[in-house]
Amino acid sequence: MPGWIAFSSLVGVILLALGGLVAQAPAIEFRQIFADGELPRIIRYTLLQAGLSSLISISLAIPFARALARRRQFWGRGLLIKLSSISLVIPTMVAVFGIATVFGRSGWLNQLLSVFGAESRYSVYGLSGILIAHVFFNLPLATRVFLNAIESLPGETWRLSRQLGLSPLTVFKLIEWPLLRSVIPGIAGLIFMLCFTSFAIVLALGGGPRWSTLEVAIYQAMRFDFDIARGVVLAFIQIGICLLLVLLFSSTRRGFSFQSTHNRFSIRPDTDHPVTRIIDSFVIVLLAAFLLSPLLAVLLKAMTPALLQVISSPPFIQATLSSLIISLCAAALALSLSLPIAFLYKQLQSQNAGKRSTLLDTGSTLILVMPPLTLGMGLFLVLRAYAGLSQLGIYLVILVNGMLAVPFLLRILQPAIQASAQQVDRLSSSLGIQGWPLFKLIYWPQIRKPAGFALALAATLSMGDMGVIALFGTQDLSTLPLLIYRLFGAYRMEEAAVVAMLLCLLCFLLFWAIETLVGGLRETSDNSCMTI
Repeated sequence: MPGWIAFSSLVGVILLALGGLVAQAPAIEFRQIFADGELPRIIRYTLLQAGLSSLISISLAIPFARALARRRQFWGRGLLIKLSSISLVIPTMVAVFGIATVFGRSGWLNQLLSVFGAESRYSVYGLSGILIAHVFFNLPLATRVFLNAIESLPGETWRLSRQLGLSPLTVFKLIEWPLLRSVIPGIAGLIFMLCFTSFAIVLALGGGPRWSTLEVAIYQAMRFDFDIARGVVLAFIQIGICLLLVLLFSSTRRGFSFQSTHNRFSIRPDTDHPVTRIIDSFVIVLLAAFLLSPLLAVLLKAMTPALLQVISSPPFIQATLSSLIISLCAAALALSLSLPIAFLYKQLQSQNAGKRSTLLDTGSTLILVMPPLTLGMGLFLVLRAYAGLSQLGIYLVILVNGMLAVPFLLRILQPAIQASAQQVDRLSSSLGIQGWPLFKLIYWPQIRKPAGFALALAATLSMGDMGVIALFGTQDLSTLPLLIYRLFGAYRMEEAAVVAMLLCLLCFLLFWAIETLVGGLRETSDNSCMTI
């Protein structure tokens, strides 16, 4: 019953938001909106930037993953792998500020080129900046997935290929590529969806209306133009395209799970090849520079006399408190919905209820079809008759952030609960243990570690989110990402750097504290992995 209640609540909120959008349909002049030549351009550009971001991320991730798989002993390998694992929880505005500092017109890259007498007119604002930021977030994720796939190959494969004397090109063609080809559709679909619904990156680095995506166009229509009709039409178009993409990618998806990459030793035939040594060294240095330079730029830029002044300022204190309240409440909501749904999924699987378990799994991920701004806008249109923006804002931000984290948490909790069920279900059934005692005494010690990781992930994602708060943020309701955006837009770079550094530090501390307090310090099996 708790599982069905949680699932019904999740679907109910989606339907409520859709109802708020549909209720506006009679007042919409569709002919006038579709006659606007901007709409086809916005759709084309949204698909273009998402496609290019996915293509670049996947194309670069393959050589990076192969280099990390071949070079297992160099200093800093563990750090690069950890950076690849936490790319999703780095606050977007922190990365945007760092990328602008490194790749901007007066950034580190152009300063380096000027030393060698080469002047560049490159600007980080526009399509190029958006692609760089998307690749910064998605390249490490794809690299980690490909690396885990390659390192899942048994050692016998490499011993046989070494005995046969296979060349590096043959190793890639016959061994690695067939495996990577089975993994690419899933991760490519995920990256495409993330870039298609990207908001903060496009808003900060878009550089103007020319580079607006559907998500940014919805924000502009609702926040600045107060054109509800146009915002609703754009929202419906975005939902329709997202639904088509989900159906397309789900039909090509093949399961693959994150596994531990430690203590797996494989003797590859291409490890000692001189050409691969040179290529791998170049690739690893390039990857490290690309991932570390924006974070280092934020750290160095924040070391200014304005540090103490920013920390003690009322806007920073208010934004910090709001961020903590929103992130903790959203994480608690996400976990309270995800745990019952994950246990219900386990029960349906054990009962061989294939259709109902498929319905539950698909329905729980439908929230991804509703981008944050669209979901928040639909709920606001329903509730605005009962309360104003100042009263609803914080509750809508908590609700949307919490619900959007549910699909991610389910991908963490479901494998852990399934693995625990295989060990304890028969014994607990024979002893007659069920209900709350079964969860408290049997399951919780088994799933405590992944549950702590899931809760920490949800809190950190909400802490760094710049989606819904941009729509409902006011002078009285502001978060640290929104504060960075406002400082960034006002060209108060030193203050923005300080807030960005403190936000990044706060995210890591929050993640560590929640995972330690909830998950505990003891080591367990790697059931906390996320499946794609």
